[in-house]
Amino acid sequence: MPKNDTTPAIEFRGIVKQFGHNTVLDGLDFSVAKGDRVTLIGPSGSGKTTILRLLMTLEEADGGLIFVDGDPYTHEMRGDKRVPIPEKRRSLVRRRVGMVFQQFNLFPNMTVLENIIEAPIHVLGKSKAEAIADAEALLDKVGLAEKRDERPTKLSGGQQQRVAIARALAMEPDILLLDEVTSALDPELVADVLGVLRNIAETTDITMLIVTHEMQFAREVSNRVLMFDSGKIIEEADPETIFTTPTHERTQEFLRAVL
Repeated sequence: MPKNDTTPAIEFRGIVKQFGHNTVLDGLDFSVAKGDRVTLIGPSGSGKTTILRLLMTLEEADGGLIFVDGDPYTHEMRGDKRVPIPEKRRSLVRRRVGMVFQQFNLFPNMTVLENIIEAPIHVLGKSKAEAIADAEALLDKVGLAEKRDERPTKLSGGQQQRVAIARALAMEPDILLLDEVTSALDPELVADVLGVLRNIAETTDITMLIVTHEMQFAREVSNRVLMFDSGKIIEEADPETIFTTPTHERTQEFLRAVL
């Protein structure tokens, strides 16, 4: 498939995901344009986190295809058969996707700098000098330049999450997945993390796919919000429209409950 700017960064075609007898996603079609910042909202169990877990390859779809920048992500069609793509191709495409989790998952025995340079050296093959220079620039970007030699345990939760964001960006992903990145933080620390993500959104063309219960966060960072219910998109619009004049009754109910 020829690549161009209209090729979606992420595309789900007919995705089915079941857990036992429970079908969480049933023929989901959904795409994210390059450079878009899309937030998924909706009640717990509506399928939002499953979408991120499929893109993180922590779960595998039972049917359908996922594409990243037009390339098959885990499976492709050969004739009329859906078959897994080879592991080498899968890991190359997978590198384009970075993740920041709810829990920071930093290595406690390494300094902040060591946490950030580990994967660029071992996965991207960067020299140590280049990885350090890039890591220092990223620490500056997230406002933690002076913490480079600290251990993560000496940092606040908000600082640890900012290190986790820098670590994800160090892999130079085209797509950044954010899974409830502010929900483990004390309320006064949320603003710093939000500020960093807002800055990334404004100063880079990275594509973001966000799952959050923080509606203010969704409103400030996204340019598109999708309301999920029972594994289906029931409404989508820009943040202003969806938060002030939602049309679907289920969206109205959900926002009344959370705002």
